[in-house]
Order: sequence, then C-alpha cells, then structure tokens
Amino acid sequence: MAEDRIILGIDPGTTVMGYGIIHEVKGQLRLLTFGVIQLHKLENHPDKLKRILDRINGLIQEYKPDEMAIEAPFFGKNVQSMLKLGRAQGVAIASCLQHNIPFEEYSPRRIKQSITSNGNASKEQVAAMLQKLLSFEEMPKYLDATDGLAVAVCHVFSKGVGEHNKSKASGWKNFVQNQSHRIRKDGK
Repeated sequence: MAEDRIILGIDPGTTVMGYGIIHEVKGQLRLLTFGVIQLHKLENHPDKLKRILDRINGLIQEYKPDEMAIEAPFFGKNVQSMLKLGRAQGVAIASCLQHNIPFEEYSPRRIKQSITSNGNASKEQVAAMLQKLLSFEEMPKYLDATDGLAVAVCHVFSKGVGEHNKSKASGWKNFVQNQSHRIRKDGK
C-alpha cells in the first residue's frame, strides 16, 4: 500500500452524485475537496450519464487520484431505478478505467460501519464523524457529498480491500502470507 496517495470516493446517484477526494500521507488523512454533481435538471438519462462522465474526467484531470472507491449498488424494489443507478456507477468506473486508475467497491453498510462503527448509521451521523475526522467547518447542503467522502475514507480504513478483493483477503493463501513470521524455517 502506498504511503502517499490521493483517493477519489464516489456515491453514485442519478439525481445527485456525491464525491470526495482525500490525500493520505503515511496514514494521515487530509481533505482535498468534496461536493456533488447535480443531475436533477437534466431530463433524459443519456444526458445525465454524459454529465457524470465529464465531471468525473474533470476531477481526475484536476486532482490526479491514484485510486477510486465507489459505493456498490444495493438491492432495491424499483428495477428501473436500479438499472439507472448501475449505469451511473458504470460510467464513473469507466472514467477511472480510461485513466488507468484502479477502483474498489464497498457496500453501503460497510462504509457506514467503517466511519461510525454502526452499519445502520444515518447520513447525518456519517457526516458528523467525517467532520470531526477531517476538520471541515461547514456541513454541505447535500449529504451526498459527505457520502462520497465516506467511501474514500472507508477505502483507507479497509486498506483497499473491498468487494472485488474480499476472497483474496480472506483466503487461506493470504492468511499464510500474513503469518509468514510465525512459520519456522527449520521444519520443526
């Protein structure tokens, strides 16, 4: 894991998409920026996807993140909403792939758990903990911004092991590698 890295966190949405960018240096976190991408004024879905692509590309060009973390889709009752949310997430991921930035996904529950120690925490609780952790003064109008920030912080706290790498991190091979200092070399 790098000792100096910039992480882009994304909270996907089709009305408001949140993002947060942090800089980690030797385990210390510093807030670079956070905000939202407004999509509610755009009427058709392709226009929303284009706006997401343009804004994520702009954030990448300006802040040059080393990694991206994104909230994984959760299962909802409205299939159409889920499809649209998945497309929004896919566009954000495609932007990172286009710029050769590795990404990882985290479940909403895991993000809340990593920030507040409560997987059922409210947006307000998550925002309040981030405000203390990163020392920003004013709470944003849209808490989607702090949700995006939470994904980036979760990525740091999870040491970059999200939904894609779970099996790698929890398998027997990884356990043995992490315990190599306990293995006797003389065969006894």
